[in-house]
Amino acid sequence: MKLLIQRVKKASCEVDGKIISNIGKGILVFIGIEKDDTIEVCKQVSYKCVNLRIFDDLREKLNLSVIDIKGEVLAISQFTLCADCKKGLRPAFDNAAKKEQALELYKTFIGNIKEMGISIKEGIFGANMTISLLNDGPVTFMLSN
Repeated sequence: MKLLIQRVKKASCEVDGKIISNIGKGILVFIGIEKDDTIEVCKQVSYKCVNLRIFDDLREKLNLSVIDIKGEVLAISQFTLCADCKKGLRPAFDNAAKKEQALELYKTFIGNIKEMGISIKEGIFGANMTISLLNDGPVTFMLSN
């Protein structure tokens, strides 16, 4: 599982010209699910994602998590994070999970975050989405299992 985590002041997801989700201060998480990912991997990654200390404390040190700041999460499925671009010019997606497995783990990720009491919004799995964000920093991290 690969997560691209961006600290944002706000973010939104639009499908077919209509905003379906938006958040204020928090994190925008793009989620790439690979064929070897499991429920246990999903649990570990979701926990680390929201506990990652990527927000400034009073001394401007990255010492606070999205939980600590009572921020929000916008989760967007993005299979292209699983691309292999080592050979040639066309990305290979052999390592990406099949749609059914990916959807199950995406929903598990969302459920894990909700169980931790964090406000989470989501995109539409498999849809063509337009994501808007106001990056804070910029502060961006790649997290993988």
